[in-house]
Amino acid sequence: MANIKSQIKRNRQNERRRLRNKAVRSEIRTRSKTAVAAAEAGAESALEALRSAVKRIDKAAAQGVIHKNQAANRKSRLMRRIAKISS
Repeated sequence: MANIKSQIKRNRQNERRRLRNKAVRSEIRTRSKTAVAAAEAGAESALEALRSAVKRIDKAAAQGVIHKNQAANRKSRLMRRIAKISS
């Protein structure tokens, strides 16, 4: 346990950020799965689900939750996966 005041505050900040980052990563995974499921089902909402997933990935990269290269890789993988399903 930290005794220094600044470290106690830093621990509180880190915990809040950790929980926020965890929620964002979870949402990215959920939206990606939703997009893939919609594409497999052939739903009209598949395109919208894909847009939603890509938007959330971009937003996470902008917030610094994931690295911009990881965001690019995730989007590329998702696009390839959905293109494969669609064709």
